Amino acid sequence: MTARLDRRFARCREEGRAALVTYVMAGDPDPETAFAILSALPRAGADIVELGLPFTDPMADGPAIQAAGLRALKAGQDTAATLRLVRRFRDGDPDTPVILMGYFNPIYVYGIDRFLSDARDAGVDGFIVVDLPPEMDDEFCLPALAAGFAFIRLATPTTDEARLPTVLRNTAGFVYYVSITGVTGTATPDFGRVATAVARIKRHTELPVVVGFGVRTGEHAAAVAAVADGVVVGSAIVDTIAGALGPDGAPTGDPVAAVSALVGELAAGVRRAVRTAALERSG
Repeated sequence: MTARLDRRFARCREEGRAALVTYVMAGDPDPETAFAILSALPRAGADIVELGLPFTDPMADGPAIQAAGLRALKAGQDTAATLRLVRRFRDGDPDTPVILMGYFNPIYVYGIDRFLSDARDAGVDGFIVVDLPPEMDDEFCLPALAAGFAFIRLATPTTDEARLPTVLRNTAGFVYYVSITGVTGTATPDFGRVATAVARIKRHTELPVVVGFGVRTGEHAAAVAAVADGVVVGSAIVDTIAGALGPDGAPTGDPVAAVSALVGELAAGVRRAVRTAALERSG
């Protein structure tokens, strides 16, 4: 399943730009609206989709994504429903890579072998499991790699030179650089430091390096796209969905149109970014 990711990054390189990676929570705010939003993302300019697995204790996520997970769980979303959502999306879109992002508990409860088999059948391309460090690779990372999935690891501002090779050892698909210290959606990154961090990671790997946490606008996306292979936007999209909902969680506006407008702005920012010469040489 890494082939779909490889093709997408190759296409973006041919176009001389970074990839736009968009995150939404599966089942938020309800299954049908979630499917409509998911389907709209590539049309609006997303290159890769990260789909959140709802979980009751999302320790790395800020208030926006925590609230999205609770809305999804309240609407009946679970792991099986998320895999059905991917399958339904894949029926209409054979090309856009889909990464499942979340925590190990729902996967473990579902059953690892069953989960990997069902994920393959649904058309999932890879996983980000934020609470599985390299020391636990035997639990899920290595079985996922053996089954042909990408396993994307997070590097952070506190990942030093001694730790970085361990983080990268079994990483596949791309490297996700977390641009801030803290949870999602709580700060704006220092773009100068992001450039330095991306360059440092690239000295250790040939994988694409994408940057997320804190990117909210087309201007932010352009700044990151100038120095990275991809830009991840999550909390801003989830906030846009929440902004189209009433106190009871029912839509008061059109969340699909609102998300599409934001993703269009982000995609335009990525596409107008001036790429650094060093990044072009590394690509």
